[in-house]
Amino acid sequence: MNRLTGTPAADGYRMPAEWEPHEGCVMIWPVRPGSWPDGAKEAQAVFARIARIIAKSEKVWMLAGREHADAVRACFAEDDRIEVLEIPTDDAWARDVGPTCVVNAAGDVRGVDWQFNAWGGTYDGLYARWEQDNRAAGEICRALDLDCYDAQHFVLEGGSIHSDGEGTVLVTEACLLSAGRNPRMSKEQIEEELKAYLGAKKILWIPRGIYQDETNEHVDNICAFVRPGEVVLAWTEDKEDPQYGLSRASLEALRSQRDAAGRELKVHLLPIPENPVRITEQELKSDSRQHILLQCAGVGEVSPVFSSVQLPGECAILLCSDGFYHEIQPGELAWAASPPYRAEQIQAGLQALVQACRRRGEEDNMTAAALLCL
Repeated sequence: MNRLTGTPAADGYRMPAEWEPHEGCVMIWPVRPGSWPDGAKEAQAVFARIARIIAKSEKVWMLAGREHADAVRACFAEDDRIEVLEIPTDDAWARDVGPTCVVNAAGDVRGVDWQFNAWGGTYDGLYARWEQDNRAAGEICRALDLDCYDAQHFVLEGGSIHSDGEGTVLVTEACLLSAGRNPRMSKEQIEEELKAYLGAKKILWIPRGIYQDETNEHVDNICAFVRPGEVVLAWTEDKEDPQYGLSRASLEALRSQRDAAGRELKVHLLPIPENPVRITEQELKSDSRQHILLQCAGVGEVSPVFSSVQLPGECAILLCSDGFYHEIQPGELAWAASPPYRAEQIQAGLQALVQACRRRGEEDNMTAAALLCL
């Protein structure tokens, strides 16, 4: 691995869209007590299930610290496409602490190593020590033999940026202009850094994210590209909901801008649930109700999906390319569609969730997520 001091844009590299072909993805084994209660047993079972689903179509690299690496290797001993990397971290948020991968026209891949400070450092960060998380991107690049651009002068998390692969990047002002990240830089200076290190031509700024999002309103919680020129936006029609004004402001911002190709954006509104996901007081006190984040696997996509009516915990939905849905058990997902994914499929999936619940009479106080495979 070479540590590079130039910029991806100058070298002809760009941040690809999430639906573009790729070799695999990085996950981190959850262990942090403050994030994962009861010894993280339930979280580890879910992470293992998700890793195996993704490994059906692509490689998975699972990070684990030295004290847990042997146990994690034993967990995946029969999984040929899941490789355990002995890299210590402070928590399990690979999207935020890992490198941003950039590619050139020949298909060569390099990493970008941003500075990570736990979503706000000493100003409003979420934990007091984050040194291991900040080293993770460089260690991942070293383990995968990827040349790595040194961007440690600039604080950024992977969840705060979203690319269409054609030169347009989505961000929120609430996050990137927050006082705990790059307070000495102006909006214009931040934009120039993004263009230089992501190979972007246009930065689309939306003002807000999800209400009370502890990341200072990451863009991946509220808005994402589903294809160039089209985005999905978390939405509510309830004017009494504190999210209404935030989503409305973001919608107006999206409608007032054009992407790098000069296109007006087509915006698909994705309803958030009427009630927050319910958790105990022992767990995180938050009103987090939406996660637009998409994990695009080689021949499919795994996405957490909520609707105004939620499924019971042991159910999931597979939405196939033929437009039909099937009820399945977690861990039994099969891939059915190829990218690029249509935003209409997301809306159809939500309708399928609602209809399935209503037929079973399970409309009240359901408190579990469902998986939507597009």
